[in-house]
Amino acid sequence: MSTSNNNPSSSNSEIDLKEHWDKAYSRNPIEKLGWYETDLSPSLNLISSIGLAKNARIINIGAGSTTLIDELLNMGFTNLIATDISAVALKDLENRTGSSDYLECITDDITQSDRIINIENVDLWIDRAVLHFFVGEHDKNEYFKLLKSKIRKNAYVILAEFSLNGAEHCSGLPVCRYSENLLQERLGSEFKLLKSFEYNYTMPSGDNRPYIYTLFQKV
Repeated sequence: MSTSNNNPSSSNSEIDLKEHWDKAYSRNPIEKLGWYETDLSPSLNLISSIGLAKNARIINIGAGSTTLIDELLNMGFTNLIATDISAVALKDLENRTGSSDYLECITDDITQSDRIINIENVDLWIDRAVLHFFVGEHDKNEYFKLLKSKIRKNAYVILAEFSLNGAEHCSGLPVCRYSENLLQERLGSEFKLLKSFEYNYTMPSGDNRPYIYTLFQKV
């Protein structure tokens, strides 16, 4: 797999992303989607390592219909936010979790947020496979501006994105791949890297997708 073209020239901002992701979730059961996880341990191990209180405010960016939310609820967390550009995905998530009192679902485009931008700051920001879809500088800048504004001091950020030897496209869209150094550069000196590791995710199709998982803390 080629490792060139880390900064695709095409921009996903030219695509109706809400329509794109609504169709993706409408056409397929979640267990057939290319990003569906049966093994949540990479994220759960990072979450467990920081010892959050059960009432910690946790936001899952681009949550879709992820079963990570189910697991966090099962673990006793009581202050969860799931956000996605796709209302279809979040409706599936709400239906599956029983519209829990401990979960708030918010449909929003975080590159031009009008809802997440107004929430209280959080103790943990989780992003698995969202950031790498923002290939234009404007969208990247808006993403990190929002992230930095919503993280409390001493709070945490988990970013899990396609690594530098990962795929160049996903779900028909170009992606931007990352290393821990590239993520550190974007976050800046106010965030300290605590952990990072490479992870080879196996898609439901059997194909492999190399990821970089990182845990940062705002200092």
